[in-house]
Amino acid sequence: MKRFAPYLVVLMVCILTTMLNAQELAILKYNGGGDWYSNPTALPNLIKYCNQNINTKLDLKPQTVEVSSPDIFQYPFTHMTGHGHVFFSDSDVENLRNYLISGGFLHIDDNYGMEPYITAELKKVFPNKALIEIPTSHEIFNIAFKFPEGLPKIHEHDGKQPKAFGIFHADRLILLFTYESDLGDGWEDPEIHNDPEDVREKALKMGANIIKYAFEN
Repeated sequence: MKRFAPYLVVLMVCILTTMLNAQELAILKYNGGGDWYSNPTALPNLIKYCNQNINTKLDLKPQTVEVSSPDIFQYPFTHMTGHGHVFFSDSDVENLRNYLISGGFLHIDDNYGMEPYITAELKKVFPNKALIEIPTSHEIFNIAFKFPEGLPKIHEHDGKQPKAFGIFHADRLILLFTYESDLGDGWEDPEIHNDPEDVREKALKMGANIIKYAFEN
């Protein structure tokens, strides 16, 4: 009889459990000194928006999970953000790789200053895979709401064009890195950044696309 790897068994149990209960999302807690805890109202607001607009049944309170924890397999979707340093240990690298190739999804939203650190750490996770810019024709820009020009610009940062990069496994997008966009700031409570309502709406709609893609692929 064929034996399954332990992480696959855990993932299968978690999928069955989430089919019967509200599905949970998690914020990824990482080492290196970066502020993984930034934008505390962002994911709760996105969850509420998704439940109201794309018929998800997500637990309103996101959880926190460490990169090397086996608990990560409980969450089909994890979100990572911050402004700077990121470091993945050997155990982080192995656990995150197993999580992603066995069906998990990670969205990394650069809150400003994360890019050089996370790109280096991702090479440890997938040394033979590169971050690839995602074309505007990809499903993630069209699945619930249409973004014909790709990723929306929420905050100026360095004034560069926003870009969406991804890592694929077996033709499935398993990791999304959003850069020079700052979707998470657009998801936060309106009084925090005073973004115009139309800008916040774009951020939330793009976030809903990401959630829908992660749960349907």
